[in-house]
Amino acid sequence: MNSNSKPKVIFLMGPTASGKTALAIEMAKQHNCEIISVDSALIYRGMDIGSAKPTVDELAQAPHRLIDILDPSESYSAADFRRDALQEIEVILAKGKTPLLVGGTMMYFKALLEGLSPLPSADEAVRAQIADEAEQHGWQALHQQLCDIDPVAAERIHPNDPQRLSRALEVYRISGKTMTELTQSKAPALPYDVVQFAIAPSDRKVLHELIAKRFKLMLKQGFVAEVEQLKARSDLHIDMPSMRCVGYRQCWQYLDGEYDYSTMVEKGTAATRQLAKRQLTWLRGWPELIWLESGASENLVTLMRQSH
Repeated sequence: MNSNSKPKVIFLMGPTASGKTALAIEMAKQHNCEIISVDSALIYRGMDIGSAKPTVDELAQAPHRLIDILDPSESYSAADFRRDALQEIEVILAKGKTPLLVGGTMMYFKALLEGLSPLPSADEAVRAQIADEAEQHGWQALHQQLCDIDPVAAERIHPNDPQRLSRALEVYRISGKTMTELTQSKAPALPYDVVQFAIAPSDRKVLHELIAKRFKLMLKQGFVAEVEQLKARSDLHIDMPSMRCVGYRQCWQYLDGEYDYSTMVEKGTAATRQLAKRQLTWLRGWPELIWLESGASENLVTLMRQSH
């Protein structure tokens, strides 16, 4: 490596059920790579089946970092991920290996690649005060306030979008700075040469079939029993970030008697399709991507050739 070349890092992204894990494991087994998981469901312990976590056998062949690092009662942000992933990348590079970051949580990839703006944490008291004002004067009046302090954000945020409107006002009241000011300063760019791949079937129908097949397989593997165990815990409820993971929420509602088994299968599959659609939308707007076709025999060769 010459003195001005940067260390290489590989991203392998893609929608759910597109074959990322299998390809990453092949890559790690045959080449000098170590895997870092980029997945907001795989971070949780005890959520193995519904998150399609790599099996014990797969993990023995190719260990994944940032899997099973939290209890489902805990929350984890894109900023937490960025901090942890940067540490893991350094550890892998120090061993003379290439970090291979694999997953479908696009927000995490984006945070790692571009950094995050230093917005203040939520403040319940300020939030409650804004909600009271909205109750008294209406959101239109609050939108006018935002127009006065941050016309750029006001242009972007609709008066009928209370969540984002409230957040923009909250940021200003906590920090004394507008959201527009704060989002202009981000963390420094990554000091690596990042090669980015995305894998997906070119035919959307194929992806839908893969998703349906995988959801059925999860159910065979005991997904309902897994959610029953989580539901039995007194410290977990349906609105926690962990239970918002696709499939878990639908199964929880089924166990609550909100609908029957076949409706749960239908809703769980549909929610997974929606997730895949969002992931593909992110990826279509992603710069500098090398696309791979799910299941294509030459994927490993392409991955290797383009990463050198």
